[in-house]
Amino acid sequence: MLKENIKAIRKSKGLSQEELSIKLNVVRQTISKWEQGLSVPDSEMLISISEVLETPVSTLLGENISESKVDDLKAISEKLEIINLQLSQRKNSRRKIIHWLLISLCAIIIITFIALISFNSFYLNLDYSNPEEAVLGVIFHIFVWLFIRIAPIILIGLIIGSFFTRKRI
Repeated sequence: MLKENIKAIRKSKGLSQEELSIKLNVVRQTISKWEQGLSVPDSEMLISISEVLETPVSTLLGENISESKVDDLKAISEKLEIINLQLSQRKNSRRKIIHWLLISLCAIIIITFIALISFNSFYLNLDYSNPEEAVLGVIFHIFVWLFIRIAPIILIGLIIGSFFTRKRI
């Protein structure tokens, strides 16, 4: 058990025998002998090994590492599955928000068109000799002029965007 556990944990930490021997202040052949079962470390060395490998001594002595690796992989895969589910839910909620925002903007543009048609260019009837009414009339005329030319293009883009953000079955 000990020889297999030292080797498995060392490899899982990405350490070579040489790197582990440097950290433990022993020669590489000592690590090799431990892993081959030709010798065993004393109790103080076991504590040093557990500190360097960041593993409890009980794991080094008795627990089977391959089983804990399977459990670790299972736990990691479950966590990744939860993370993927959360990311998918977040993506769907963002898509829904964007979809309804695009639809709302389409509705606002259509309502503005209807309002402009119903006002029937009221700014033409303003008294342009009065400076305040003249400024208001010019500003409103510019708004209508720009809106009539730009809004259809924006509306088409919003409709296409809402089409692409709809939920696909």
